[in-house]
Parts: sequence; structure tokens; C-alpha cells
Amino acid sequence: MGCCNRRCGLLAGAVFGAALAILGGILIPVGDQIIQSTVEKEAVIVPGTTAYENWISSAAFVYRQMWLFDVQNALDVVELGATPVVKERGPYTYKVRYLAKSNITAHNDAVSFLLPNGAIFEPDMSVGSEDDLVTSLNLAVAGAYSLIPKKWHSILNGMIKSSNSSLFQRRSVREILWGYQDPMLKDTLGVFYPYNGTFDGYYTVNTGQDDISRVAMIERWQGESKLSFWNDTYCDTLNGTDASSFPPFVDKDKPIYFFSSDICRSVSSTFRETQDLWGIEVYRYVLPPSTFASPSINPDNKCFCTETLVSRNCSMAGVLDVGPCRGGAPVYISLPHFLHGSDYLRQDVLGLNPSEENHFTYLDVEPITGFTLSFAKRLQVNMMYGPSKDISVLKHVKEYTVFPIVWLNETATLDEATADRIKAELFSRINLLENVQMSLIGIGAATFALCLVSYGCVRC
Repeated sequence: MGCCNRRCGLLAGAVFGAALAILGGILIPVGDQIIQSTVEKEAVIVPGTTAYENWISSAAFVYRQMWLFDVQNALDVVELGATPVVKERGPYTYKVRYLAKSNITAHNDAVSFLLPNGAIFEPDMSVGSEDDLVTSLNLAVAGAYSLIPKKWHSILNGMIKSSNSSLFQRRSVREILWGYQDPMLKDTLGVFYPYNGTFDGYYTVNTGQDDISRVAMIERWQGESKLSFWNDTYCDTLNGTDASSFPPFVDKDKPIYFFSSDICRSVSSTFRETQDLWGIEVYRYVLPPSTFASPSINPDNKCFCTETLVSRNCSMAGVLDVGPCRGGAPVYISLPHFLHGSDYLRQDVLGLNPSEENHFTYLDVEPITGFTLSFAKRLQVNMMYGPSKDISVLKHVKEYTVFPIVWLNETATLDEATADRIKAELFSRINLLENVQMSLIGIGAATFALCLVSYGCVRC
């Protein structure tokens, strides 16, 4: 009777162990469903969710470092037609994006808002003061050269001479970036003028309530569902988010898309590698070389080429003419490492120093939630000028020149404290569930095996 009880007990233990292991296995798909449901609930952009709190205002400080291009041979360029030589001056660093979204209006499954612009100088993070002087391209002369028809260039030449202007000017960092009173146009000009007190938007984005795969997707910008700059359905498409977040459960085998008002277009980004950010696994996405490639390399870019003279019949790579969304001004945006790597542009201006490590744009996206936890946006602002027989300061210019003014590095990254909070609020629950699953499987399998072996060893 005792032998039977022992064997029955061991058999019952084996059955119990098998049940535990099976329960742990069953919990894997159930647990995955719980995780998915939890993440989707917290990822929608409605008050009270984790996504909403992060969406209203960035938890990380955003800094914009700027390097200005100081012309070393301005007189030789104007009087002798020499190739311009530049030297980088910087960084001059500003805190930006420190203001929360404003004018937030919810309607149906979407929400509209404005992004306030503001910049605060950070002297401790800069090489000098905003009063440092730099010799840079004269924005008024370069702009008027393109905006004023050639038949009136002789009148423009008189304006340049009477205001004692030239192709280049020496001004402070503050003036070049944020504005100065131009003597020729009698108006305020600056690379980023106006900025403080202005807004980007309105943006209207999907909240994800009806379809989580659409969360944060831009539905309208400035009240329109498509752009009006490029006169083409493909190029005028608003595609993706604003890059601050993406729909959850990111698939690294597929590109992600976002719209950037800085370059007036949507772009794609592709997975490069996995990174560790304060113990959180993130996917690093980068802009592919095809982003600003010439139409001969990337035919999709054909509609972004709106003129054929400066672009040399749309063969110029590495830059985007954003004049169509800048009132026709001859402004060209480039990704710094593409611009530096362009043979065409390198022969126009000397002194550019390419470095992919310092110049490539990336996003670090947490794949479960879709939140962007770190990013670096690197862009270069350039203007164009060219030859003219009627404008004295341009008489010795031989070719159309895309001239660099400033390149910027705008970055933000999650701090350790915020990373710990995210891990505690979200990933700790996921890890706990996974640990319970594995524990049940492990304990159950071990119990089953031990009882089964012991059952076979019992002798009456």
C-alpha cells in the first residue's frame, strides 16, 4: 500500500509538472496578447496615456548646435573670381523645442496643434559669444540676384552700390542667424528670421483610437492634406509622422516615414543597427543615400527638381532646392555629408570637411512603443548666386554657386532618469510576465522530469 501511494504521488507530481509547463506555454501567446493590448492602450494620443504625456512636451532637452562658414578670401572672390575658401566656426548652441505644443484641439480620431519655435543661447555649450564676427554670404544680394529679373539687374547693381553692400558681409553670429536690418532692402533678414515667437503648423495627426497603425500619422499640415510646393502627387504627399514617434511594434525590415517642414517634404528612413540606450534596446534608423540623390540615381526625386539651370539639368546631387516653399528665395538644403561628398559642390567651395560620423541624421526608435528616444538632425543651409554682367560684385563669378552658410546639428536624447521610469512603468511589467512564463515552463518541466524518473526508480 505504501509503495502504491508513493508511485501514485509521483505520478500525480508528474502530471502537475506537465500542467505547469503547459500553462507556461499557453501564457506565451496570451502574454503576447496582453503586452500588445497594454502597449496599444498606452500608445494612443489621448489624455491620460503614456503617449499623450510624452507627446505634449518632450522629456528631453533639444539642442541645436550651429557651425557658420567664415569666408577667408572674400575680396579675391569678388575682384579676381577666386574659388571661395571657408572655415567652420562653431558650435554656437541653442536650446530649442523647449515649449510644449499649443492650441491643441481634438476632433473625432485626430488632434490638431501648433509647435512653438524658440531658441535660447547656451554660452557654456558654445565656442564663443553671439557677438563673434563672421564673414558670410550677403543674404540680400544673393536673394535679390534670383528674385529680381535679369533685365532689372542694372537697377539692382545701383542698389548694391548705393547701400555699400557686396557679395559678402561681416556680421555677428546673432545677426546672421536671427536677423539684422539690411541696408539695401531696408528690411530685417536672417537665416532663421523670424523664429522666436513663431509656430510650425498647424499639424493634424491621427490619435490611433480607431486604428493603432495610424497613430501619430500626419493627416494635415497648415490645414491641407497635401503639400502644394512640387506640383506632383508623389512629391506633395504628406507621408508618415513628425518623427517624434511612430506606430508601435516597429518592423525593422520596413522603412519608416516622416515629414519635415525644414525641407518641405516627406522622407523615408531605413534600419541600420540595434543600439543600447540606458538599458533599452532601440532601432537606429538613418536616411538612405537616395534621399537627395539626383533623379538619374533615384527617379522618385525628379519632381523635387523644379529648375534645370542651377541643377545642371537635374543632375546635381546632395542638395534640395526649397525655393518653392521659401517664396522663391534661392535656398538650398543639404545633408552635410552628402554636400561635402559631392564633387560638383566641392569644386565650388573649398574648406568643407566631410565626416559621416558627425554629419549623418539618425533616429533611435524603441520598437515596442514606437517612441523616438534619441535623434540627431543634421542639415546645411545654403544659398545660390551666379554670374552677372550687370552686377559689379558678380562680374568675376564664373559659375552658379551653391554657397554654404551654416550647418546645424539638432539633437535630443533620453536621460537616465526618464529611461529608468520607462523601464519601470512599461518594460518591468513585460519582463515580469515573461519571467512568469519561463518560470512556469521551467518549474513544470523540472517537476515532470523529476517525478517521472523517480516513478521509474521506485521499487516495491
